Amino acid sequence: MLAVDRAAETLTVSHDDIPGYMDAMAMPFAARDARALAEIRPGDRIAFRLNVRRARSWIDRIELLSAAPVDPGLLQTPAVPTLVLPGQAVPDFTLTDQNGAAVSLSSLRGKVVAVTFIYTRCPLPDYCPRMIANLQAVERRFPGRVGSDLALLAVTFDPQYDTPERMKAYARRFRSDKPGWYFLSGALEDVSRVCAMLGVEFWPEEGLITHTLQTAVIDREGRLAASVEGKDYSGRQLSDLVEQVLR
Repeated sequence: MLAVDRAAETLTVSHDDIPGYMDAMAMPFAARDARALAEIRPGDRIAFRLNVRRARSWIDRIELLSAAPVDPGLLQTPAVPTLVLPGQAVPDFTLTDQNGAAVSLSSLRGKVVAVTFIYTRCPLPDYCPRMIANLQAVERRFPGRVGSDLALLAVTFDPQYDTPERMKAYARRFRSDKPGWYFLSGALEDVSRVCAMLGVEFWPEEGLITHTLQTAVIDREGRLAASVEGKDYSGRQLSDLVEQVLR
């Protein structure tokens, strides 16, 4: 167990492979019963049951196996990123889309840009897939504007695995490989810079990833109009926000 957030009722766990479902990785899980988190500390070995439904996931039956010594490598905290604040210009960046083409933020000037962050190996429906679902809600609200004056970006923070080919397959999986949608990858240094600017923290370690969730809306002049943290908002709420910026 890497970290516990009792206020948010979540555990960040470096877990073993779940055969046929999820690779071994580090990620946060919502706990059904907050009381079960009271005695758990970083470095403990735990067992739990993962429950997955269509729109959400959670863990329960949390059992403390042993209070293991803390591994400093596992508990490394990523540097706090230097955020672009609302109203400030977002520095230009260039990444590679699902078709292998270079896409820069400056090339989208004149359009409202909604950008979120994902990685294709995320199996839980209420994390990365929900971020795509929220962008799809924006597309449904403004079907004639995506590709003309509205762009939807999904940036991977796992670029060493998420090649343009894998991003294209992911886009097809969600039926979003079409004009106005950009599934972006690139060099780890370039991706990390974009994540830092827009408030996403992630730390890959030997194939494992722990991350935060963030969705940003950039106005037609390239300024950060708004940034929404986490996953506890609806596609309708994001669409309302985009509508304000489109006006």
